[in-house]
Amino acid sequence: MAPWITRLGPMTTPPPVDPTTTSAWADLTTHHESLDADLRSWFAADPARAERLTFEAGDLWVDLSKNLVTDETLALLVRLAQEVGLTDRTEAMFTGEHINVTEDRAVLHTALRRTPGTRPPLVVDGQQVDDDVAAELDKLSAFADQVRSGEWTGVSGKRVETVVNIGIGGSDLGPVMIYEALAPYRQAGLTVRFVSNIDPTDVAQKTADLDPETTLFIVASKTFGTLETLTNARLARAWLLDGLVARGAIADDDEARRTAVGKHFVAVSTALDKVAAFGIDPANAFGFWDWVGGRYSVGSAIGTSLAIAVGPDRFRELLDGFRIIDEHFRTAPLERNVPTLMGLLNVWYVNFLGAASHAVLPYAQQLHRFAAYLQQLTMESNGKSVRWDGSPVTTATGEVFWGEPGTNGQHAFYQLIHQGTQLIPADFIAVARPAYPLVDAEGDGGAVSAGADVHELFLANFFAQTKALAFGKTADEVRAEGTPEHIVSARVFPGNRPTTSILAPALTPSVVGQLVALYEHITFTQGIVWGIDSFDQWGVELGKKLALEIAPAVSGDEAALAAQDPSTQSLLRRYRALRGA
Repeated sequence: MAPWITRLGPMTTPPPVDPTTTSAWADLTTHHESLDADLRSWFAADPARAERLTFEAGDLWVDLSKNLVTDETLALLVRLAQEVGLTDRTEAMFTGEHINVTEDRAVLHTALRRTPGTRPPLVVDGQQVDDDVAAELDKLSAFADQVRSGEWTGVSGKRVETVVNIGIGGSDLGPVMIYEALAPYRQAGLTVRFVSNIDPTDVAQKTADLDPETTLFIVASKTFGTLETLTNARLARAWLLDGLVARGAIADDDEARRTAVGKHFVAVSTALDKVAAFGIDPANAFGFWDWVGGRYSVGSAIGTSLAIAVGPDRFRELLDGFRIIDEHFRTAPLERNVPTLMGLLNVWYVNFLGAASHAVLPYAQQLHRFAAYLQQLTMESNGKSVRWDGSPVTTATGEVFWGEPGTNGQHAFYQLIHQGTQLIPADFIAVARPAYPLVDAEGDGGAVSAGADVHELFLANFFAQTKALAFGKTADEVRAEGTPEHIVSARVFPGNRPTTSILAPALTPSVVGQLVALYEHITFTQGIVWGIDSFDQWGVELGKKLALEIAPAVSGDEAALAAQDPSTQSLLRRYRALRGA
């Protein structure tokens, strides 16, 4: 066996191509050195630029024209994708090769949303993937219908009014983001809350005003061993049982308590023995598979809370949206492949223009948790310093994703993007049809006329911000407004701040799925160029391991305290003093 081949059971994976050794990288370097980016002059000289650099993927209309690229830049980036083997790696992902090298796993979140009945069926490592996915989706759909209809009741026979999803990371960020995004589709009289943080404040506040007789908990942990999730689950179980006993809803004995847990707790896990030991009937456990990474899992049983909130049909529409972008990413030519182009633009900004962060700015309040979701998706995936063969990376990798919705961000951090010294590429996202089409009947007698469509006023900001960032305002334009000379420089906007605009018809379940899949494949594209395994997350392990070792010292164990470094010892002693211990 050649020394560079990594053995993965019956499969092998070649080493990554070092992007810096490709001819495309060399040509991009030369191109960058000679490029004088000037969006004003580019648009003036090329009236067709916007039309040529705008693309469609599903329901998403994606305008790349305000990015700091020419046709030559994009052609070179596409050539880079070809030279690092993006197409082959994409096909390897979709067909179930073990591209998650360090964990020897396939990467098949895309299989969660394949078209039912697709031929040939997907078989990976002997598993009939399509059949298993369909069976689990049918199971969680049937359960969701039971809860929504009132057929599933608590121990005292009352219907469920509140579902509390207990999970962390991918078991929380995806579900809570989409729950907020699809607020208009939720069933009336049925709400979902999300507990993730091990800070006891989280579970205490989320349960404080709930009725234990009408509350259902979903414990989402693939291994049923995640420290934060299981700690919160035990706290929730104690809250439930104490509340039911106090109300006289159950007797204060072991059998009644076991029955209550069985009616008020379900699990998303494959560790059925641990589920049963907790008190949950394994029949009420919904599973997924090792080839579904946590941050890619919202389309699996991890989305059970969503299926309950918006209904199985809407949940399947969400999956349909994912699939639309999956198929686009897999089949569209690279030069018109939206996730590929956006991922390559990110590489361009990180590796050639020195960008360290990326703003995602949804002009849709329902997407107020989208940036937080993307933080895990992108930074846990591509925050790596070694390649998938274990060798050091040869380029900068990853960027800090951040953002806030709409005009909130304008009144907070846009100043830095407009006039600061850092280059911050930004994605602007908007929908044409709002969920709540309100009208300002009175207006303000000035800029806002009576009867103004507030969504249109809102989106005027969406269009204006990308225009201002791209084209800025020159000193002469500032002077022409009558600005005193001594403050002219402070009012100059340099422009040439790159943005991508994404416009969709409305924030439907399908569109939400399309947005999520878009960024999944953007992240994948970057990872392939950089040669990293975007599907493991070993970086989160060390801190978790050390926390378990330090926990006895926090509780007062002197031997454990003595084993710590001086700084940690000092902090622990101060904590103990403040706690009064």
